[in-house]
Order: sequence, then C-alpha cells, then structure tokens
Amino acid sequence: MEGRNDPHRASTFHRAFFYGLVCAAVFVTMPAFAASPATVGGPFNLIAPDGAVVTDARFRGKWMLVFFGYTYCPDLCPTTLSEIAIALDRLGPEAARVQPIFITVDPERDTPEVMGQYTGAIDRRILGLTGDKQQIAAVSHKYGAYSERHPPDPGTGDYVVDHSTYIYIMNPSGKFVRGLQAGTPGDAMADTLQRLMRQNGE
Repeated sequence: MEGRNDPHRASTFHRAFFYGLVCAAVFVTMPAFAASPATVGGPFNLIAPDGAVVTDARFRGKWMLVFFGYTYCPDLCPTTLSEIAIALDRLGPEAARVQPIFITVDPERDTPEVMGQYTGAIDRRILGLTGDKQQIAAVSHKYGAYSERHPPDPGTGDYVVDHSTYIYIMNPSGKFVRGLQAGTPGDAMADTLQRLMRQNGE
C-alpha cells in the first residue's frame, strides 16, 4: 500500500489552527445539483501531474470515483483519499477497473506538480487533476460541485476553500450512478463498488 501522508503536514501551527477553526464549520455535505442526477458529469479537459491534457473519454470502460477538494485541505480531503486507497486495496484485482480522480477547487496553488506530489504521497493510483479557473469552474458546474474561496488570513496569507464533500461514482459509460459522502470508510466504499459492478454484469 502506498504511503498515506499529507505533504502539507509540515505547515506551521498557526496555519493548522486557522484551517481547523474555519473548516470545521463550513464544509458542504451535499452536492449542489443544478438539475437531476441524470445530468451530473460530462466532458472535461483538465491537466494531469505530467502536464498532459486529460479528458473524461480517457476513462471510458472504468468506474470513476470523482472527488473535489484541494491539497491544503486540513483533514477531510486527505482522510477521504486515504479511504479511497483502502477501498482499492480491498477490491484487489477489481481495483484495475476503478479510476479515482481528485479534482482541485484551488487551481491557484494546486499546480500539476503539487497535485502529483500530493496524490502520490497518499496512493499513486489516485489521479490528481487541475486546470485554470475557467476549466475548474466548468467541471464543477457539470458535477454540481460547490466551492468558495475565503479571504486570506491576515497573518499568514493562507486561505481556505469551502467545497462539496461528495464522492461521485460514474459507471464505465461515464454516467453518474450514485454518490457517497466524503469520509465513507474504505471497506464500505469497496462493498458499494463491488455491488455496482455485479449489477452492471461485471
């Protein structure tokens, strides 16, 4: 199993304290669907850690686990990604049919290199994607994902980003099937994926 360490854990106490105070109360727990679940998802063009342009078509034939967050997230994002990694381990060979995708809501700080380092420290099977503000806004809208940047802390310049806490499960055809709350235990996530695979005739 890959290492599960947050690359930003070396941040100062002030930063951690600031994040903890603000984020504890602001995470949004349900997706802000603009329409019915049948319309969730769609084409996107984002940037992979190696700088390559990645589209949703690349993942046809695989189950996608799509999660929106950012690398400076104090706890929920690394916890959720770690549970996704546990789910992959639990799936065993079936994990090859699953592609977890972590899309940043903080493109200013989350460059391709930063995303690659962050997801690689948790599990290299998780693909971190970023883009410019317009690209992130477009994919967020298609998934009904919410995010809002707060003003920076006067002392450190650090800032937090409120965001939806939802994992979108997309089937091999790229269609939304169901969602899971962020932080869902890896074992439960694996059970859900196996059940969906069976229902899909796999």
